[in-house]
Amino acid sequence: MKLYGYWRSSASWRVRIALELKGLVYETVPVHLVLGRQRQAEHRERNPMQQVPVLEFEMDGALRRLSQSLAILEYLEERYPEPPLLPADALERARVRELAQVVNSGIQPLHNSGVLGHLAQVAPDADGTAWGRHFIARGLVALEALTAGLTGEFMIGDTVTFADVCLVPQLYQARRFGVDLTPFETLRRVEAACAALPAFQRAHADRQPDAEP
Repeated sequence: MKLYGYWRSSASWRVRIALELKGLVYETVPVHLVLGRQRQAEHRERNPMQQVPVLEFEMDGALRRLSQSLAILEYLEERYPEPPLLPADALERARVRELAQVVNSGIQPLHNSGVLGHLAQVAPDADGTAWGRHFIARGLVALEALTAGLTGEFMIGDTVTFADVCLVPQLYQARRFGVDLTPFETLRRVEAACAALPAFQRAHADRQPDAEP
């Protein structure tokens, strides 16, 4: 199993966490986003969206590839159900997916490198950092409100779920953009609980083979 990704990519990071939590062996294959390696023909063949992550594996004697982090998480959950990253209760599963999508659809795409790169082209005077900070802070306000009352040790109860897998990389990015995390007491508490787990530690961006200072 190979994971094509970038050390600081939130989406790649989510998949790393899930792979580590499920105890799966995988090879990390760096795709340097800043240098534009995702746009090279070799990677476009893996993922026509020219993004990371891409999970590559063999099944039934054929090479398979999946992109889009939440699709990969769902696949891993179905194929490797232990330990579960989705609750047994249908409503709680929906809540987990709701929180994960707030990050995946409502926050991260608005500050990723592709969007900020295009912003710099069409509006050269725009402050990309301020742009990203605005949308991250707005999303975290919503995430904190949605999470209040649902949490135990983690975002939904006392077991790690997709929601926590998405939260940790997003808070790392929030700090990169200078977002004040003081108001987000619940999110910071959950982050600390995740940080104590070896799987989250191994998956951390700063511990990846392609990590840069």
